[in-house]
Amino acid sequence: MKIHQKKIKAGKNLRKSAFVLCLVILLATVGLGSITNAQRRVQNDRRPRQVRLVLGIVIDQFRYDYLTRFGDLFEAGGFRRLLNQGAVFTNANYIYLPTVTAPGHATFMSGSIPALNGIVGNEWFDRGSGRNVMSTTDTSVKLLGGVGEEPASPSRLIGSTVGDQLRLSNNNQSKVVGVAFKERAAVLPAGKRPNGAYWFDSILGTFVSSNYYFPDLPNWVKEFNQNNRPDKLYYRKEWKLLRPAADYQRSLPDDSPYEQSPRGDTFPRIIESKEATPGKEFYENFEESPFANDYTAAFAKAAIDGEKLGQDDYTDLLTVSFSANDKVGHTFGPYSQEVEDITLRTDLLLGELFKYIDQRIGLENTIIVLTADHGVAPLPEHSRDLGLGGGKFASKDLTSAIQAGLDKRFGAAAWIRATVNGNVYFNYDVIERQKVSRQEVERVGCEAALKFPGIGFCFTRTELTSGPLPPGAYSEAAARGFNAERSGDMVIVVKPFYMQRSEIGTTHSTPYRYDTHVPVIFYGAGVAAGSYANPSSPSDIAPTLSTLLGIEPPSNTVGRVLTEAIKPKVKP
Repeated sequence: MKIHQKKIKAGKNLRKSAFVLCLVILLATVGLGSITNAQRRVQNDRRPRQVRLVLGIVIDQFRYDYLTRFGDLFEAGGFRRLLNQGAVFTNANYIYLPTVTAPGHATFMSGSIPALNGIVGNEWFDRGSGRNVMSTTDTSVKLLGGVGEEPASPSRLIGSTVGDQLRLSNNNQSKVVGVAFKERAAVLPAGKRPNGAYWFDSILGTFVSSNYYFPDLPNWVKEFNQNNRPDKLYYRKEWKLLRPAADYQRSLPDDSPYEQSPRGDTFPRIIESKEATPGKEFYENFEESPFANDYTAAFAKAAIDGEKLGQDDYTDLLTVSFSANDKVGHTFGPYSQEVEDITLRTDLLLGELFKYIDQRIGLENTIIVLTADHGVAPLPEHSRDLGLGGGKFASKDLTSAIQAGLDKRFGAAAWIRATVNGNVYFNYDVIERQKVSRQEVERVGCEAALKFPGIGFCFTRTELTSGPLPPGAYSEAAARGFNAERSGDMVIVVKPFYMQRSEIGTTHSTPYRYDTHVPVIFYGAGVAAGSYANPSSPSDIAPTLSTLLGIEPPSNTVGRVLTEAIKPKVKP
């Protein structure tokens, strides 16, 4: 009984205390409301800003030294904004080979390497089908909005990306969109489950996609294609030098003998064709001009508005790849006035894009990350005249030399099934019939390749899968780029300044610095500005972005978190 009375008394005291507490809170709310609101505003101001948009930019074929060679000519809003206010990694290099477009774009938002994400080149030989396959071509899906391109999807990409992890973190509330002229440059950074990826159809001159993403193109894409046709905007448009001639003295003369473009080697150049009406020839000419980048940026702005990116409390991701720099660089080389001019025009384009985002979303609510998918070698004729050596040769001549070496050692047979990306694929049926070991065929094939002028290294499948690897950074780069299912039986690396190329111009793919050294720059919310010379890689971008966003990094990430680029969190 006494215990029961004590419980009743305790209950009364508790209710009395609760009443008094409520009364105090009510008086404080009524009497001191303005102070409470002021305090709340201060507290809100101290909270980390919401990252509403991540803008991931890849400039196709953009060496790091373009930022230093042309830096004094940049305007305030583009590259200079990033260089002065961003976290700039001056010693970022790709850690695998081949350094080409598809692997670079796959690495960008996966933080991975070809050995793990499976993107071992722009194309490779598929033993199952007996033919070469492109990195993003997917005949199981349907092209939407075009006729000139193969249907594409990320089906060959192994693992996840930042965009995939971002959407997983909030049950698909975040929106992810990829944009580029090249299909692989649009598809691979956007990942496996984006809201859409869009690339350019060089027959119709429109942005297209595939039904991997949706059953039909969104209305905003159809409207853009109808109202912003490049043949109406850019046909017979003149590409002339942006700045006074004196600013281009740091580059080769405009009439350099090393340039051999079939479309003309000097400024100004007219974006036109010999067709009765603008068609494939015009669009190919258009793609090799800075106006293709302008068109890509216009579509990216339309994507921001059409998808309402950055307009709610969930972080969105837009990846944009500017492909025209690669087209120009291949034809004219990294020391040409054409490359200098398109770099300066890219600077202006970025400034306008950043301004657009600032007006609609706020740069304080945005993270920007910029890199390139690879660099490029000098034109081989230029390299030779500089005393650097180098040259070019046809892939078929190297293949013939390897075939001859195998015939001499084992007898005449169709030993080689395919060659692509510096990879040699052997015919396993022939090896079995001839009763020789694959390892011996690999060894003899590499011996023959190393006797060919311009070949620096050759690694066998056995070395790359079972070891031991020859010592050195280049063997490690080959191993990181080797996927047992998709790569060949020999991986061949040219000497510096050499290239397997029959066409005019220059190329990339090697583990040398002119191909591997690219920008890695972070800017915006949560980023600690500064210049950092410690070794880094584009593989570090995805884990660093993931840390900034507070999400799980992509599945196959091998890069490190660039902690020096991240501001310490302020404790409330």
